[in-house]
Parts: sequence; C-alpha cells; structure tokens
Amino acid sequence: MKKLIPVYVRVPLIFFAVFAAMEYFIDSGDRPAFLKFPMVSVFLFVFLFLLIAIEITLSAVDNITYHLLTEEQKAKLNEVNSISFKDTEWYKKLIKSVTKSEPIENEGLLLLDHDYDGIKELDNNLPPWWVYLFYAGIVFGVVYMVRYELLGADNQETELKKELAQAKIEVAEYMKTAPDMMDEKTVTLLTEPTDLAAGKEIFTTNCAACHRADAGGQIGPNLTDDNWILGGGIKNLFHTITNGGRDGKGMIAWKGTLKPKEMQKVASYILSLKGSNPKDPKAPDGEIWVDETASK
Repeated sequence: MKKLIPVYVRVPLIFFAVFAAMEYFIDSGDRPAFLKFPMVSVFLFVFLFLLIAIEITLSAVDNITYHLLTEEQKAKLNEVNSISFKDTEWYKKLIKSVTKSEPIENEGLLLLDHDYDGIKELDNNLPPWWVYLFYAGIVFGVVYMVRYELLGADNQETELKKELAQAKIEVAEYMKTAPDMMDEKTVTLLTEPTDLAAGKEIFTTNCAACHRADAGGQIGPNLTDDNWILGGGIKNLFHTITNGGRDGKGMIAWKGTLKPKEMQKVASYILSLKGSNPKDPKAPDGEIWVDETASK
C-alpha cells in the first residue's frame, strides 16, 4: 500500500525523536544518557529492532493483501497509488482554502479592463493567510504601543541592565559558597582541626623546603612571628600565596598548582602557628602587622 512517508525516512525519524526525548528528560549531567546509563542504550537498541520488525511485518501484510485482491481491485489500487501528492483531492482542497485561488478556466471572469503592453491584470482575492497575517500585525502593533509606549514597560535595553545586575548579585552569592571561586575578598579563616591538618600536609609538601617544617624560616621568612613583608591575616596571606611574593625575589605564585580551597587551608594553618616559637627562628622580616578589623 502507498505510504505518505517512505520507510527509510519514517524509521529514522521515529527513532531519533524517541532518542532526543530520552536525552531531554533523563538527567545524566554532562554525559549523554545512553553512555551514562547502559539500560538506555539497551532500550534504544530494542526499540530500533522493534521498529524494523514492525515495518517488515506491515510490508508482508500489504504484500499478502495485494495478492488476495481481484484484478479489478488491483487495477484500481494501482491507479490510486500512481496519483502524485499534489494531485490528491485533500491537497487541492487545502491549497484552495489557503489561497482562495480560482481555476484557470475562470480567468475571463476576473479579467480587468487594464492592458499594459499586452500584460493583462486579474482581480484575484488576497490569500487568506496574507490577510490574517496583516490583521495579526495590526493587533501586535496596538498591543506593543500600549504596553511599551503608554504603560511604560521595560524595553530590551532596560531588561538587559536588570538581568546583568541580577547576574552580578547571583555570582557574588555563588562565590561566597563555591570553594573553587574563592579569592582574597571572600576567603575566611578556618579553625577546624581537620582543615588545619590538611593545611599542615600541604605546607609540609610544598612550603617546608623554604620556610622549614616548623615555619621558623630558612630561605623564606619566619612565619610564626608578628612581622609580615606583604601583610598578615587570612586575606593578605591568601593573596600572597595565590599571586606570589615580591617580583624577582619572592616565592612563586601557587594559583596554578593549588586550588583556592587548598590555599585557604594552608594559609589558615600558617596563621595557627603564630607564637609557636620554633627553635633558632630566622630574624624577623618586614613590619609588624596589626589586624585593624580585629581591634575595632
């Protein structure tokens, strides 16, 4: 039997529609659902197999039904199947309802008394779709004028400014709680033993070579006294660890090696060593730093 959509188009279309729907509705994070969940791949494989099996079955049924027809019925069916898509009755009715066109044999009734160098003009009706679109444009224009000109609703520029302002607020709120988005403005001092223990491990691995294991100072300065070259406190120390010390003679920047959360832990551990009085400490470097915020 004649099908409106060929099987080689119908099967892939149905399969990929189901595939897209599953990818859209199944929450699989940053990976495709059929890769993250093996059962999805199994379902898609079985579904494709069933689609092909159904098409084969329908084709066999159509073939058997055709051979059961009489010669007259076969001829009539072949005649129907030979009609092109544009020659079908429902297509002609659809085009006529959309365009309101007149048959070519009625041109004499539509002919106007105009003649431009042999070019004659017909008085055809405007297509309904064009008329409705024109009316819709008028309604849209009236609504637009009332909403934006008379009632003063936000235009595109105002909406953009509001969205950007809201986005800045949301980013600031996110950075307060996102460890990997932390900077010297949002960093806070950690006091939990587990955090300080993790900071000690990071310090021993990366910092002890220059500051000694007890932070008494060697190549780098003593980190247990009140003197700081680039300022003390969690914010200054986090900034120094992130961006490095003085140009040409300070320590390297650790932002490419350590994560913000790790730098927060090691900075907090270093500040916890204040007053620990290591053996044979290095002479003080820099100036005595006083936390003005704490004094207030």
